[in-house]
Amino acid sequence: MKAIIPAAGLGTRLRPLTYTRPKPVLPVAGAPIIVHALRTLCAAGVSEVAIIVSDATREEIAHALKQAPAVEVTLINQHEQLGLGHAVMMAREWVGQDDFCVYLGDNLFEHGVSPFIERFRRERPAAVIALVEVPDPTAFGVAELDGERITRLVEKPKVPPSNLAVAGLYCFTPEVFGVLEGMPPSARGEYEITDAIQGLIERGGRVLGQRVCGWWKDTGRPADLLDANRLLLEQIVEDVQGEVEGSRLTGRVVIPASARVTRSKIVGPVLLGEGVVIEDAYIGPFTSIGPGSVVRQAEVEHSVVDAEARIENLNTRLQDCLIGVRAQVRGGRKVPRTHKLTLSDASVVELA
Repeated sequence: MKAIIPAAGLGTRLRPLTYTRPKPVLPVAGAPIIVHALRTLCAAGVSEVAIIVSDATREEIAHALKQAPAVEVTLINQHEQLGLGHAVMMAREWVGQDDFCVYLGDNLFEHGVSPFIERFRRERPAAVIALVEVPDPTAFGVAELDGERITRLVEKPKVPPSNLAVAGLYCFTPEVFGVLEGMPPSARGEYEITDAIQGLIERGGRVLGQRVCGWWKDTGRPADLLDANRLLLEQIVEDVQGEVEGSRLTGRVVIPASARVTRSKIVGPVLLGEGVVIEDAYIGPFTSIGPGSVVRQAEVEHSVVDAEARIENLNTRLQDCLIGVRAQVRGGRKVPRTHKLTLSDASVVELA
């Protein structure tokens, strides 16, 4: 089975981080979001993946793929962002007559996507859709079911027919392209994948909904990135290879051979990248620190620090922070007790 990952969007809900980089390359738990998606697909036995990119996202995504697992990846340009259905149509020639899945690469599944793909292969209906219970269905595509069969699917309804939202995985036969081809855009001017699925249902196609087991996370907002980082760090295995001097490590901590920790305290789960330097510092639980970053005379917890950032000489703890590539946080003379920051790449913040 092949897979399509739509990755051409602008990620406006994650600004300012996405002013300089596309959402799929933002890191959680030591790797870009899109790399986590590729690892998930690889674990499900998918070996061919098309990533739908825009002119603006292509270069950054191609760079991020250097960390990806051994899957065959094809980048396909979507010059206009006209909805998820349109993104899928961009890959029609690449898919050919093969079955395929669409995986929204900013979604994370605790137990991966194998259960959905295996069921689709076994029963081969017109589609298998991942569903998850949510407290506010009005923000999602929502399914109405008869048993496990989806009878109706509506996008962002004002009056939801259920609390079962469409999660970030869809499995299809090539039949869906015939529906997409003649489908008009929605009221918001986009070609909705939910409309295509509804079209399959109206043609008599058997569309199955399968509920997600374990946690599911959409990383569309800053708080979601932090939560995804926490959930993924819960799964790490302790691995301390780097230099640790005069320091105390508690819990599951990952320190690569090129990293150095001096006169510091680290409480896991914590993941350090290659070349990270921690000096006279405290790194608290659920923190990941990107390659080449320095944390000196500072305290950081429940945060994501990207590559080559510098956090130095702070008299207050940083908590719930997203710190971009090469961003700097430097201490001053007078500071409040805590700060909550979302910093874009190359930002410089002086706390005084």
